[in-house]
Amino acid sequence: MTSEAFPADIAIPVEEVPDWILRKRGRLEQLVGPEWYRLLHGVATNPLSVAGTIIVAFFMLVAALAPVLAPKVRPNADPYLIPRDGFKEIPFAPGTAWEREPPPVPAWYKTIIRKDEWVHLMGVAPGGWDIYYGIIWGTRTALRAGFLVTFTTVTLGLIVGSISAFYGGWVDELLMRLTEIVMAFPFLLAALTLSAILVPKFGRGIWPPMIALIAFGWTRYARVIRGEILSAKERDYVLAARVVGARDIRLILRHLLPNTINPILVLASFRLGDAVLSFAALSFLGVGTPIGYADWGQIISFARSWILNLDTHWYIIVYPGLALIIFGLGWNLIGDALRDILDPKLRGERG
Repeated sequence: MTSEAFPADIAIPVEEVPDWILRKRGRLEQLVGPEWYRLLHGVATNPLSVAGTIIVAFFMLVAALAPVLAPKVRPNADPYLIPRDGFKEIPFAPGTAWEREPPPVPAWYKTIIRKDEWVHLMGVAPGGWDIYYGIIWGTRTALRAGFLVTFTTVTLGLIVGSISAFYGGWVDELLMRLTEIVMAFPFLLAALTLSAILVPKFGRGIWPPMIALIAFGWTRYARVIRGEILSAKERDYVLAARVVGARDIRLILRHLLPNTINPILVLASFRLGDAVLSFAALSFLGVGTPIGYADWGQIISFARSWILNLDTHWYIIVYPGLALIIFGLGWNLIGDALRDILDPKLRGERG
């Protein structure tokens, strides 16, 4: 054969060369890799994710500055217990002056509110509970409950779903039947029942509702990751890893999960806001945090006896209700953006 049969140089039009070959990778892309760079770039440029990130960042900033925004009445007091201005039986409107043990006045208060004495900025709930303090410190409760519940449920779901899909056979049958049994219970009703059972053992606090939400919240993640791994485990890169002798745990952690985790990230971002809403619902129903704990659901529960008078005492439910709605909206916006970035086929659909 002559060299003319296999020419050394083949001219390829520039427009036919893929963009990822022509584009020079920046430092960030070289540091995190092309996939994570695409995700970060999409989050930073997608209007939905930008709006959601601003909302979530605002709540995180409020939680971080809670001791400054809402100082404790007494230095040794539990910061998560809402201070009471006496034992008022009826609610009082925003702007009502403190009558008993007002908190210390911070520097920002005099500058922004332009008053020398502390007032109830968002009103007083029945029983004398300061709504503003509960909203500010309730942000920490919401973030702690949301992240812990979501992280734990995602971890359990990944473990159960990946083992079920990877090994198949009787392992898959056993784990999936268990998953279906748990899914058969109505979620909130099941969490309410379990939380009520745990309260006498643990006492009123954040742990009974969190344990209940975790116990019945992992199933969706298990089903999603199982379906993804069932499809991915027959692909060439997994078969090649098997041939070279990769262990099962390495196949799952290094090859399967990194290539199937995208739907879980999207689902988790949606479910984090739902976890906070469910946590607040359990507190509202009386099987969550104790009375007077800085929790948005607990504050809303103060309005139960005043439902017929909310046209006058609207502030009891509006402020904590808006906090719950806006917090959930922020995570839903991030979830919408992640779904569009990670799976363009679903763009424009609702989750």
